[in-house]
Amino acid sequence: MADALTPTAADQRDYKQQLRHELRASRRALTPAQQQHAALLLLRHLMKLPQFMRAHHIALYIANDGEIDPSVIAQQLWKMEKHTYLPTLRPGKSKELWFVEFTANTLLSPNRYGIAEPDHRREHRLPANLLDVVLMPLVGFDSRGARLGMGGGFYDTTFAFKHKKPAGKPYLIGLAHSCQQVDALPTDSWDIPLFAIATETGVLAIDT
Repeated sequence: MADALTPTAADQRDYKQQLRHELRASRRALTPAQQQHAALLLLRHLMKLPQFMRAHHIALYIANDGEIDPSVIAQQLWKMEKHTYLPTLRPGKSKELWFVEFTANTLLSPNRYGIAEPDHRREHRLPANLLDVVLMPLVGFDSRGARLGMGGGFYDTTFAFKHKKPAGKPYLIGLAHSCQQVDALPTDSWDIPLFAIATETGVLAIDT
């Protein structure tokens, strides 16, 4: 029988849901000017990371729901002649993500969650394990590198192979606003380890 002071799995789920609600509201409250400024600062910090600068195949995402926007990162990567990719939902009921090439001319359309993605039937697709760097959206994070996602489990499922070699490629870097940091987050055994978390204030390196 669990100790009365020990959080149950249900307690942790409720806590995470509450945090998601609060942190999503915080990032949505940022003004367009604040969002733009944060995105530019984020790019500067990432360009100081050797792993990022050396990478040739980099996945990012289309910002949604107040997420820090990596579109300026994509534009910089195109200037540097890097290959960029966006996550798409794998057809069927799988929670695995596919990564499809993304250029300035790529046509995007909303998926079943209303998030824009390229057509995997028309664009080149790269297996997740062949990416060099993956820039992932986060809902919340703490100083130890624990992350809180939307709860769908898509990134955890896709990069489950990283549990065997957390320090190797692809380097998984979480992106967030600094206002999304919390004191401590509960973790689960299926959470994938991150290489770093980057915000507009700097890069938090994580000991993997």
